[in-house]
Amino acid sequence: MVPSSNQNPQVQNRFDLLQTLSFSSSGKTTHCQLLTSTSMNINVTRDNLTSLSQIFIELATSLETQPSLRNLEFEGITWSDIELLQSLGLLLDNTSKIKHLAFRKNRFNEQCLNELSEILRRNSSLKELMFTESRIGSRGATLLASALQVNDSLEELQIWEDSIGSKGAEELSKMIETNSSLRLFSIFDSNPLTATPLISAVLGRSRETEVHVWSGDHRRDRTTSKVVEFLPESNALRVYQIDTSGSCRVATALGMNTTVRSLDMTGATLNSRWAKQFRRVLEQNMTLREVKLSKTGLKDKAVVYVAAGLFKNKSLQSLYVDGNRFGSVGVADLLCPLSRFTALQLQANITLKSVVFGGPKTKVGRDGLTAILKMLTTNETVVHLGIHDDVSLGPDDFVHIFKCLQKNASLRRFSLQGCKGVRGDRVLEAITETLQINPLIEEIDLARTPLQDSGKADEIYQKLGHNGREIDEEEETDSSFRDMPLTEPKSIRAFLCGQDYAGKTTLCNSILQNFSASGFSNVRTLMNPMEQAVKTAGGMKIKTFMDEETKMSMWNLAGQHEFYAVHDLMFPSPCLFLITLSLFRKPSNKEPKTPAEVEGELQYWLRFVLSNSRKAVQQCMKPNITIVLTHSEKINQQSESFQATVGSIHRLKDKFQDLVDIFPTVFTVDARSSPSVSDLTRYIRMTSKAILQRVPRVYQLCNDMVQLLSEWRSENSNRPVMRWKAFGDLCQYKVPSLRVQSRNENSETMETRRRAIATCLHQTGEVIYFDECVLAQLVKLDVRKQSTGDRNGFVSKKELEKILKSSLQSPIPGMTSKVLEHLDASDLVRLMKKLELCYEEDPSSPDSSLLVPSILEDGRGKTQKWQINTQDCVYSGRHLRCDDSSHMFLTAGFFPRLQVHLHNRIMELKNQHGATYSLEKCLIDITIQGINIRVELGGQLGDYIDVLACSTKSLTETLRLIHQLIIPAIQNSCHGVILLEHIIRPQCVQDFTPPRFRQSQFVSLQRLKEALSSVPAEVMYDYQHTWESVIDSGKTILRAGFDLARDLLSDDDFREVLQRRYHDLHTLAQELQVPTEDDPEAVPMTNELENVDPSFSGIAKGVEAVLRRLKIIEQEIRDLKQEIQGLRYYEHRLLIQLHHKVNYLVNYNVQMDERKVPNMFYFIRPENYGRRLITSIIPGMVSLRIHMLCEFRREMHVVDDQLGCDVMQIDNRAVTCLAPYMTSFMTLVTFALRIGANWAAGMGHMIPDLGHAIAHLATPSFMVGAAGAAGAVGVAAALGRNRGRDRDIQEQDQRAAQQWLIDYLREQNCSTGKDIAEKFGLWRVRYRDDGSIAWICKRHMITRANEVIQVPL
Repeated sequence: MVPSSNQNPQVQNRFDLLQTLSFSSSGKTTHCQLLTSTSMNINVTRDNLTSLSQIFIELATSLETQPSLRNLEFEGITWSDIELLQSLGLLLDNTSKIKHLAFRKNRFNEQCLNELSEILRRNSSLKELMFTESRIGSRGATLLASALQVNDSLEELQIWEDSIGSKGAEELSKMIETNSSLRLFSIFDSNPLTATPLISAVLGRSRETEVHVWSGDHRRDRTTSKVVEFLPESNALRVYQIDTSGSCRVATALGMNTTVRSLDMTGATLNSRWAKQFRRVLEQNMTLREVKLSKTGLKDKAVVYVAAGLFKNKSLQSLYVDGNRFGSVGVADLLCPLSRFTALQLQANITLKSVVFGGPKTKVGRDGLTAILKMLTTNETVVHLGIHDDVSLGPDDFVHIFKCLQKNASLRRFSLQGCKGVRGDRVLEAITETLQINPLIEEIDLARTPLQDSGKADEIYQKLGHNGREIDEEEETDSSFRDMPLTEPKSIRAFLCGQDYAGKTTLCNSILQNFSASGFSNVRTLMNPMEQAVKTAGGMKIKTFMDEETKMSMWNLAGQHEFYAVHDLMFPSPCLFLITLSLFRKPSNKEPKTPAEVEGELQYWLRFVLSNSRKAVQQCMKPNITIVLTHSEKINQQSESFQATVGSIHRLKDKFQDLVDIFPTVFTVDARSSPSVSDLTRYIRMTSKAILQRVPRVYQLCNDMVQLLSEWRSENSNRPVMRWKAFGDLCQYKVPSLRVQSRNENSETMETRRRAIATCLHQTGEVIYFDECVLAQLVKLDVRKQSTGDRNGFVSKKELEKILKSSLQSPIPGMTSKVLEHLDASDLVRLMKKLELCYEEDPSSPDSSLLVPSILEDGRGKTQKWQINTQDCVYSGRHLRCDDSSHMFLTAGFFPRLQVHLHNRIMELKNQHGATYSLEKCLIDITIQGINIRVELGGQLGDYIDVLACSTKSLTETLRLIHQLIIPAIQNSCHGVILLEHIIRPQCVQDFTPPRFRQSQFVSLQRLKEALSSVPAEVMYDYQHTWESVIDSGKTILRAGFDLARDLLSDDDFREVLQRRYHDLHTLAQELQVPTEDDPEAVPMTNELENVDPSFSGIAKGVEAVLRRLKIIEQEIRDLKQEIQGLRYYEHRLLIQLHHKVNYLVNYNVQMDERKVPNMFYFIRPENYGRRLITSIIPGMVSLRIHMLCEFRREMHVVDDQLGCDVMQIDNRAVTCLAPYMTSFMTLVTFALRIGANWAAGMGHMIPDLGHAIAHLATPSFMVGAAGAAGAVGVAAALGRNRGRDRDIQEQDQRAAQQWLIDYLREQNCSTGKDIAEKFGLWRVRYRDDGSIAWICKRHMITRANEVIQVPL
């Protein structure tokens, strides 16, 4: 059977390409079959097995004739003769080419297992070894382990559907401890306990071995479940099920492990015994970053152990303990390491960034609520906090939580999914107020809360910058659904994505063939007539079959993805994606793709999947993606080009790993060969079951209704449309639990249950459900190819009927006519309108034409002009760009849906009479209420939307229409993709500047508001934004210029900036305890310096009159200029008072050492080639520098190029002396920066993210910070908390800080005026008018020489 050297050269050449040689034993004849050009099967009868020895010997002695042989596979062979196995050993010993050895349904006796062990012991070339249903047992596992302890070349070991027992597992674990070359270990065992020693050995030795362990008895109950998996590429360990002793053993192994970054034990049963071991893991492990312990049954005692570990942990960043059973004790202990209880105490854990807890069985209680409030008030590191599915907290509790959140400076994301207490107007007001006060919060997740269900959460999501409405909202669970049990879904879709000629169809057929031939007797193909109709219509090709009780559908996009406007219906949950990439440009030629081409295709499809699965990411799980490389048989996998391709793929996997779940292994297959895709088929089968276990459960009735709907279609000639009445009749006749039993029964309750089932079927992709009907199967119509009318987008209903008839042509006899008999155009029109695929030109006319956006022409190249063109027109534009354009884009189906959706929105308006609406392929042109609006799709893959407007109305009215009509319609159509708003240069809008030249001519709306907020009030109204010029090929397209901010922003936006400024000033005044109008202690404002109390209480009292004037201004202002004038007046009066107070504080005691040193000093720390202002001090701080301000009255400032002095270390005495001064000084800086005082402007660049830092400098929690007990006293003085504090104590604090400075400068030999001038650039002077002393800079010495006299020291 093996070719010899004297055979026909053509035969010899054919055998030279042979890569896979499989042997089987079945039937009554011995024969040889060439399966593909690279694979051959040799079948030998059971009586003639000895002939295999001759084949092995012949192969061993003629290796030079088989240079390409890589794989040996044996199926159904009984190894009872040791000589047979010895001849196989001879073959393996004499060649280094064979890398893969597989045994399927083989049988070994004891002697042969020993011989096989010896073969593996001495072999140094084999890379992959697989046993499937070969009954090697514990003895075989022991012998394998002994051999692999010596073998250092094998990289993959797989044992499927066998039982190696605990003894075999222990022996294999010992092998793992000594073998460092094994890269993949997969096992399917009937006993889940075998997973514990294996995974423990991998973790204990920190092996980079990929581990997959399944459990179940396939031969009996046909149930399988995954036990554990470890993916070294992503450093992720997932434990699905484990017993108590096993969990403790795994925890012990994790103690010193260095390979696991993410531990997920969701759903496993854990207790306090495990938690005690896990505490040591948290204390010892330095690499663990994420831990998920959701739904593990943890109680208070267990959580106490976990919390104890957090005190010493320095690496963990995310912890999920939701869905457990602990109470207030557990909550309090869990948050204890993240909280501070005194000013002197440091936060124990500063590395944990994300914490999620809660659940129906978690009882937070009063103590737990107190712990939450304390954590939010004092924590400075947690970025994400989640409280999920809580039923113990009420609305008042959440109001208190959001009040505390107003002063939190670290939290960015707050998740309250499913919390029943998030309801009512008080909670809504608290959230709105928190968002206004705390600008750092980026996300508040209110999914499945009563506030979300009532629709009141929309305004919150708009404030956060995205639309929070979700289509797949969970049905409210009330008393009518309590007797409807939930279960795992029984159907899943696998989408084959890829370009033309990628081999998707061939791969799909091979996978289906492999399923049928894999030995699973319950696999059966379901080719229903409607799916055949979809196939012949030229759309997606669907292969549906049953694997045990699971319905699996292979959806081949067939290169037609750009025509689908219903992506949200195509990709329901659950599903998985197979991204198929060909290594060649076309199968007909031999030009391989470059690594850049493969990388570009993969990046497109990753973005495509992510853009259409965004809602699934938010609600349930990441999209599951597997990468398949086809035509791999034509390429040398060791070539540099192929290795470069693999490298580019791995780079993209790293880029997208946080957003999608990509399987680490990249499958390289010959799509034509069923054996080549066997591993891929097995992976699809196992992964499908794992996904179905992870997705949300569905009603049990849904699985029953799938079969009933299939039977209904068969009985009704495969009708694609079912009326709601027919669905109700089906429920009444076939489903007892959905049946109305009597006339006295509440029919509305049963109707609600039926609609819940239809909604659930809609969410899982089985049907498309609307109120009027149920669409049993979506049919894709290619109107563009078959329409004979013009190309303005309209098609008549009669023409649509013709297209429908031609699209539903089927080779199945008798099918087409019956389908068309039961389907009329009105049904199709209604469904397409519901899907927003088209709209009627005249809804009142029965013969109205339909506009289908997919047949619109591209209008590019046509002359562009505004429909409204007068001299007083206002031009404005908004640029909406994807927030994360590197990972997602607006898919091709987005804009056609938007065109229909926006038309429907306009038709619903009461004042839309006279409006015009015209469409082109990438354009929407609207004229309504004297405003002409153009919506343009831009970018190569739909990265952005431009909204351009020309209006006879004011800018505010124009932008109000855009924000109330256009932008909400865009957000509703983009399905969760976040769009950021930018302002387009008005000249570009007026002149129709081409999009390619507009890319640098827009500014972020949020950034412009922030810039406007940072300037003094007197320049706000005249603030200008500058535009750079645009030059193309030496020709100036746009000149540089500027626009006033008031011409870019609406009055609403401008007032929002002003109100935010007012609010900031109010907040500072309130923190200073300014008395109200009715306060008898109110002190009138005066300009006499000698009557001013030199303390912050005095400053607070002095500001009172200004606040009164502010209230009068707020009542009188009527337009924008008046508001700005009021703000300018307010800031001016505050600035006058501030200068008086600062001057008095600087000169509070002229006689004190005759002002031998300056009073106003501050600390900085060098950081990243810059300087960072120190706002509070603690003992032990090092590497600081002390600097001093120029003290010239009303013109204090930071001295440029000042050398300063080094402070090596801050001791306890320094903290005691300086903390009150530091607190007072920083509050002055905060106050000055808020109102634009020029003396503090030089400090702005020292405070990173100034807007955020200043927003919290004046808050008590921040000012206390880490300044210690003395700092706490200083804060109380600075903020006026203790109004009864004696003036002598305040002077004593100031004197202590001054004395510390004098002593420090003496130690640094910097006590003379000359020394201070050299290090700080300050000179001691006396004012001519009042004789007071100050230290001023060189510039003031020169420019104000007539006001001061130098007084040398």
